[in-house]
Amino acid sequence: QVQLVESGGGVVQAGGSLRLSCVASPSISIFREMGWYRQASGKQREFIARVRGPGRADYADSVKDRFTISRDTVKNTLYLQMNNLKPGDTAQYYCNGERPFDRPIWGQGTQVTVSA
Repeated sequence: QVQLVESGGGVVQAGGSLRLSCVASPSISIFREMGWYRQASGKQREFIARVRGPGRADYADSVKDRFTISRDTVKNTLYLQMNNLKPGDTAQYYCNGERPFDRPIWGQGTQVTVSA
């Protein structure tokens, strides 16, 4: 069964850091592209970051220079390192995987709450 499972969310004060993890099964290599999205209460889901290969990462302007996406093919895990967190980063964070010629896969989400 193909699935993505996120973890690492929590409550942190503004200026703090968190690292989100997304474990892919059966293997991270089946995904051509992987990314992170978030959805704040009452808002639409928005793109945060994606990685399409070694050295090919894209970020939303709102998180550029604060968040870093990375992929560990040995651990089958996608990461999102989040630094200098702001209250506006509070949201449910979702991992996404895009496969060639097949529907995308979404994780169940992990909640990040940043207090002022």
